[in-house]
Amino acid sequence: MNKAQILVIEDEQDIRDLIAFQLKSEGHDVLSAESADKAVTFLERGEKIDLFLVDWMLPGSMSGLEFTKKIRSQSRFDHIPVIMITALTQAENIVAGLDAGADDYITKPFDLNVLQARVRVQLRQSAIQETSNKNLLDFDILKIESSKCRVWVEKEEISLTSTEFKILLLLAQKPGHVYTRDQFINSIQGDNIFVTGRTVDTHIAGLRKKMGAAANMIETIRGIGYRFKDAL
Repeated sequence: MNKAQILVIEDEQDIRDLIAFQLKSEGHDVLSAESADKAVTFLERGEKIDLFLVDWMLPGSMSGLEFTKKIRSQSRFDHIPVIMITALTQAENIVAGLDAGADDYITKPFDLNVLQARVRVQLRQSAIQETSNKNLLDFDILKIESSKCRVWVEKEEISLTSTEFKILLLLAQKPGHVYTRDQFINSIQGDNIFVTGRTVDTHIAGLRKKMGAAANMIETIRGIGYRFKDAL
C-alpha cells in the first residue's frame, strides 16, 4: 500500500490520537483536526489529501455531514474517498451520510482493525480509478466495455437495456461503494430515462437475472441501497 496523507476530523482527542497513531503505524501521514472549521484551514492552505476520515457530530459551524457536502461540491475533492465515523446507527442516518457523499461509514464504537481495513479498501479503489483503463473493466467472469456499452459474462455477451447498463457501470466503476436509490436516480436519469426509487429495484432485479453467474457481484445493503462486490 502506498503512503497516503489522511485528514482525520474528530473532536474527541483520545479517539483522534488513537486513529492517528494507528494510521501512522501503517506508514501514512496524518493531519488531525478537532472541527470541520479547522479542517477547512488545511484545505485552504493547499494540503494534498488522499482520504478524509470525518466524524459526523462536530463542534463549530459545520457538522461532518455538512463538511462532506462542502468538499463534494468542489472539483478538486469530489473524487477523494470519505469515510464517515458516527455514533448514529439508524439506516436513515447512514443513508444521509452516503447521500452527502461519503464512500463508507463506520459506527462507534469501532474496531481499529476494521477501520484500517476500510481505509485500505478506499485507498486501493482510489488508486485503481486513477491508474486503470476505464474503457475495459475486467472482473474475471464479468467484463464491461464502457465505450461500446458491451457486457460479457463467462465470455458470452449479454444484452442490457440502456438503464441496466448505466446502473451496472456506475456500480462497477467503484467496487465496495454503497449507492442509495437517490444516488442512482441522480446519476443515471437523463434524456429518455426516467427512474424512481421504486423502479431502481426493478431494474436491478432484471439486471441480476441477465448477469447469471455474475449476479452475486451486485450486493443488496438492506434499507440503504446496493454496492458492487469488493474483495478485501
